[in-house]
Amino acid sequence: MSRLRVLGRPASINVRKVLWTGVELGLDLTREDVDVKAEAFRMLNPNAMMPVLIDEGGQPFSMWESNSICRYLAQREARVDLLPVEPRRRALVEMWMDWQGGELNNSWRYAFMATVRQSAQHQDAALIEAGVANWNRHMTMLDGQLARSGGPFVLGDTCTLADVVLGLSAHRWRAAPIAHADLPAVEAWYQRLLTRPGFMAHGPAAGP
Repeated sequence: MSRLRVLGRPASINVRKVLWTGVELGLDLTREDVDVKAEAFRMLNPNAMMPVLIDEGGQPFSMWESNSICRYLAQREARVDLLPVEPRRRALVEMWMDWQGGELNNSWRYAFMATVRQSAQHQDAALIEAGVANWNRHMTMLDGQLARSGGPFVLGDTCTLADVVLGLSAHRWRAAPIAHADLPAVEAWYQRLLTRPGFMAHGPAAGP
């Protein structure tokens, strides 16, 4: 079996989604700390961002972008429950993954940096208020999808990669010291995710 290495700090939400995916797949992922400023790392990822996956099976292969790494690992293991092959269902999984990586994550950046990271550069009260409102607005969109899905997960009866990436974002929202919108579908889904070992290890146990 080839060795799979994940380069990145364990506090990174993007590293954690890869590690949780590994648990769902039963893979033995080796996580390694990394200096993102090092030339060797920049050769692997010119964006100088975590994580990077290195698959040492056969000809060594490396890639970046956390959601793409999750897709690669699921497809590598032929886990069609996590990443379907039927075009329309797969498109929906990838749509929600892309929404998480772009829209949802961008909605919380200022408020998260201000309230959780206590960044001195993110202490404008008006921007914090706007950021919290935007974060809650996006989480309300997720709540609506969960209410409509007809099942316990984002897209119905089966846990997919959409649940993995969105689950960690939902955990970050719940853990942040902000005024939270009342989202019953998100809360019920979150409690279901707590039964999954990968989420427990790389969600609540790993911090916000």
